[in-house]
Amino acid sequence: MKKSLLSALSLGAVAALVLTGCSAGGADTESKTIKVAYQKFGSFVQVDAHMKAVKKEYEAEHKGVTVELVPIEAQENDYATKLALMNKSAATAPDVMYEDTFRVQSDSDAGYLAPLDDYTSKWTEWDSFYDNAKSAGLGSDGKTYGIPMGTDTRAIWYNKDLFAQAGLPVPFEPKTWQDVLDAAETIKAKLPDVIPLNVYSGKAQGEASSMQGFEMLLYGTKDTLYNADSQKWVTGSKGFRDSLAFIKDVYQGGLGPTPEQALDKNVGNLVSGEWLPQGKLAMGIDGSWLSGTWLEGGTAPWPEWNTVMGQAPMPTQDGGKPGSTSMSGGWTLAMGSKSQNKDAAWDFISMALNKDNSQSYDIAASQIAVRDDVSKDPDYQAANPTFGFFSGIVANTHFRPATSDYAQISTAITVAMEAVMTGQQSVDDAADAYDKTVVGIVGDKNTESAD
Repeated sequence: MKKSLLSALSLGAVAALVLTGCSAGGADTESKTIKVAYQKFGSFVQVDAHMKAVKKEYEAEHKGVTVELVPIEAQENDYATKLALMNKSAATAPDVMYEDTFRVQSDSDAGYLAPLDDYTSKWTEWDSFYDNAKSAGLGSDGKTYGIPMGTDTRAIWYNKDLFAQAGLPVPFEPKTWQDVLDAAETIKAKLPDVIPLNVYSGKAQGEASSMQGFEMLLYGTKDTLYNADSQKWVTGSKGFRDSLAFIKDVYQGGLGPTPEQALDKNVGNLVSGEWLPQGKLAMGIDGSWLSGTWLEGGTAPWPEWNTVMGQAPMPTQDGGKPGSTSMSGGWTLAMGSKSQNKDAAWDFISMALNKDNSQSYDIAASQIAVRDDVSKDPDYQAANPTFGFFSGIVANTHFRPATSDYAQISTAITVAMEAVMTGQQSVDDAADAYDKTVVGIVGDKNTESAD
């Protein structure tokens, strides 16, 4: 029977599984080096810590093989650009890379990634991964190019102390977008030194803006970004304009950070490391991983975080069914197509994402587990008091279109957001410009009107 991520997130009793790993060939004992590239940026250091631990374990078990770690200190879009440049040449291309699920198709189409099916077919632990998590690593040809590390959901994080000071109800249970904006208006009036609401927006934040900001809004409307049935991009939708109008209300209405603050590439670090812990921000649309920064061993430990911070599902625009919405993504480990040591690279990937190491990473990075044996493990369940909440909203989550042209569409969304948040364009003008850009990217025959 196929396993689903939803069934695992009910967090049932632990299943005792004895799992063994194997590779298609296994690294031999000749002297060789494998290069592992990944993102390390600001407060996001969990992957770096994980790779260092796996390197130590791997080299102890594979004598004569050296793991060269290549941490790339860059914001998400810049990381993708630098990784693409590395992949242009065999001399610089990594053997193993940290790969966003939404880039798997475009990077495999570009020839940067090697298919892993010959390895996964012989890896007994592959059966422990959920089928819908496995699908996140598929290329457009149906082959597997990435092994999932974990997934995530997004919601509203809010400061319960600030809400109480402003006379707002705790727990916060918004039913519509207007409820969120009304709470922000109350914060603005009662606590003028506090930023009421953070919604990531603008080109500088890249995918954090388009997915975590805009699509958290759009998928709460009656419209969508991409029609999976017709395989066409949607233009001219009311939901798109309404989502831009929300961004305008936040930034032109003084309910969010200043545009200058929002366009700082380090704003995500400010949110997690300063604004929320120091009571400077009342609420923000953010991810399930946020508390990883505040846990003991995180970059900004905050012992009181679970007492101070609350979580609320992001409501749909007008309270329509299913009542709330979320966005999910995740990252994989992938193998470089130019790797001269593919067996050794696979051995590293399979070790990094075996049961124990997957669980260690998911706990440290506050990830929703993509393996059933991890999600059912009592140590995982007890590691973070928010795992239950963020797992529970998977039922209403959405995923970005898994197409090779999504990255360009995402950039076009951030351009429209920035134009509106800075007052450079009206909502209608920014939406019209977006529609024209989409047609230019995918062609008129690959778009359809929402009307």
